[in-house]
Amino acid sequence: MSANSFGRFLTMTTFGESHGPALGVVLDGVPPGLVLDVDRVQEALDRRRPGTSSVTSPRSEADRVEVLSGLYESTTTGAPLAMLFRNEDVDSAKYLALQDVYRPGHADFTYHQKYGFRDPRGGGRSSGRETVARVAAGAVASQILAPWQIHVRGWVAQVGDVVAEVFDPAVIDTNPVRCPDPAAAEAMVACIEAAKEAGDSVGGRIRVRAEHMPIGLGDPVFAKLDAVLAGALMSIGGVKAVEIGAGCAVVGRRGSDNNDQRDRTGYLSNHAGGVLGGISNGDPLEVALSVKPTASIGRPQQTVDAQGSERILEVEGRHDPCLCPRIVPVAEAMVTFCLADALLAQRALGREPPVR
Repeated sequence: MSANSFGRFLTMTTFGESHGPALGVVLDGVPPGLVLDVDRVQEALDRRRPGTSSVTSPRSEADRVEVLSGLYESTTTGAPLAMLFRNEDVDSAKYLALQDVYRPGHADFTYHQKYGFRDPRGGGRSSGRETVARVAAGAVASQILAPWQIHVRGWVAQVGDVVAEVFDPAVIDTNPVRCPDPAAAEAMVACIEAAKEAGDSVGGRIRVRAEHMPIGLGDPVFAKLDAVLAGALMSIGGVKAVEIGAGCAVVGRRGSDNNDQRDRTGYLSNHAGGVLGGISNGDPLEVALSVKPTASIGRPQQTVDAQGSERILEVEGRHDPCLCPRIVPVAEAMVTFCLADALLAQRALGREPPVR
């Protein structure tokens, strides 16, 4: 694994910057002979793209996928599968004044200190726009998983102090915040718009569930399924915590409460979140992500410039007032990719789960 690559048996390498000509991803390890539905890749990208509602960035990008290699007559060849996404609505003017100023909450300072140089346009490589490549990779991974009928679904469970109390999966993609609770969704939109009006931003919580999980995915000791998932999800910009199953709630429990007992039909609870000893146990995989408020806000903040002088900064530009709605498809993609990689690892052991 390198700084820009992820995976063992199925790897993705992403490239490109927020305000560069294009972004892209190269997938290696895609099995040959897979009839790839490129339209499904585009559908996944459409769920992530900006400019779709009042609670997302107004930047307008079509994010049309261009397949450059690894595909012949709609079938994967086993060669690296390369996909490109051209930037079409780039406006770098607001970033010219930020070339020597470190934005609070951003990677400007750390990138500059590490490399001695940085691309100030939209955050360059550290921009959330990099995730367009991850979503495309996840859409390919989902087609690798299709014979096992593994279904990955994410949703926004909380924005600010608004918590979803109802779970209706049918309404997740019918509201701009991707919340399964219609009443909470309206309150979340109001919360985000109020923060936006105040020149501020708001954080939240995302949940991802994978159903129809096979038993046996994941490897001890360092390639535990939950460890790999945690690393994958923490690599998404803005994610500050990842929980598997009961997560942080285990702190206040006793073993008698937290252990998932079982009878001949299976487990009687799922506090483990579908993973035991780093290996999937057949129960649904349950993951939660805590997402920080967007760092780019229009309120005055204290910072310093590259010369060490103190400055007061108000960030301008096009930004999401809440990252959660657009992180949902990214989180789904990363979970899906991890599961496809784990399944291919299991295939290499000669113990591939039976197709459903």
